[in-house]
Amino acid sequence: MKRFYFDHIAAAPLDARVLEAMMPFLAEHFGNPQSLHSFGRPARDAVEEAREKVARLVNASAAEIHFVSSGSEANNFALKGMALARRDTGRHLVVSAVEHPSVLQAAKSLERQGFQTTAVPVDREGRIDPERVAAAVTSETVLVSVMLANSEVGTIEPVEEIARFCRSRKIPVHTDAVAAAGNIPVDVRALDVDALSLAADRFYGPKGSAALYARRGTRILPLIDGGIQEGGRRAGTENVAGIVGLGRAAELAAVEFDGRAARLSALRDRLIDALPRRIERVTLTGHRTRRLPYHASFCVEFVEGEAMLLALDLKGFAVSSGSACASKTLKASHVLLAMGLDHALAQGSLVFSLVEGTTAEDVDALMEAFPPVVERLRALSPLYTQYLEEKGK
Repeated sequence: MKRFYFDHIAAAPLDARVLEAMMPFLAEHFGNPQSLHSFGRPARDAVEEAREKVARLVNASAAEIHFVSSGSEANNFALKGMALARRDTGRHLVVSAVEHPSVLQAAKSLERQGFQTTAVPVDREGRIDPERVAAAVTSETVLVSVMLANSEVGTIEPVEEIARFCRSRKIPVHTDAVAAAGNIPVDVRALDVDALSLAADRFYGPKGSAALYARRGTRILPLIDGGIQEGGRRAGTENVAGIVGLGRAAELAAVEFDGRAARLSALRDRLIDALPRRIERVTLTGHRTRRLPYHASFCVEFVEGEAMLLALDLKGFAVSSGSACASKTLKASHVLLAMGLDHALAQGSLVFSLVEGTTAEDVDALMEAFPPVVERLRALSPLYTQYLEEKGK
């Protein structure tokens, strides 16, 4: 059976060129980058070369890039490190209601240490209004964190406008750009943010390798203590192969993402336009055009997302029913509920996220396979039976 991968938001496949770059550091160049002898130097040079490549991807300087293990770690590092470094000036955080759990739970952890959090609501398309962020800021606010793009609904947020206001108030801004970096242009200078999270596995690099950009001069406390690595900001022996992979993936993305985005957005639009015509009572989630190029997400009435996901998997299609960190919880997405969808509709969420190599034929195969899945599952749904009875009245 042919298999089709439509789950970019969980992880993009590893580019063969990235794997090739990593291999020497899984074998002959095994030295510790902190070692002064000849075995350490190749590893140390490779880490610093990767730092330069990641910096170029987001228009930062190399000294502003700090390697970590994941987007979740980067988000925790930013939230906790920046808030705790400024707790003498205030203890209030502002986040959006649709942030990744690693941001929301980090904020809750800070609340247990005396901080307060304001979660700013979003509109029906998942977009946050910069004016509502401005209204949420107080004299005690020490950090604003708003994601650049949402992995569940694809919406790209107006971070630049939010940062402009915060800059006028001298309030630091962090943005979770894990879903965006390497897939759309990301420029930390243009965004004017103080910190930005990114992860290699979202742009064809290895899992377990990520980075936090922290603007030069940003006050941030280490999340992990006990070593001199990363300028003393992140202790622990470096994952050299993963870092090399991140650097190579960043290098490729900087050159290729315009072409990738053009190809994938055309296929994305094909799905967005055609699927609701093939299946009744299907709702597009997220902004229609201001969204990630590889991302199409829907809610299907009268059917649970997990049931559709598993049925499609049996047919060879890998899809998602929410963020990778929440898709196993069997709960309605906090993102969809924050957007104003009712609980029953939010339970029927499905995300089709395309990867480089996805073809028009793959999309057509999905559109052929999906309607029968929905039809079969709806036949088992008492809510759908009730809907048909009311419709026939």
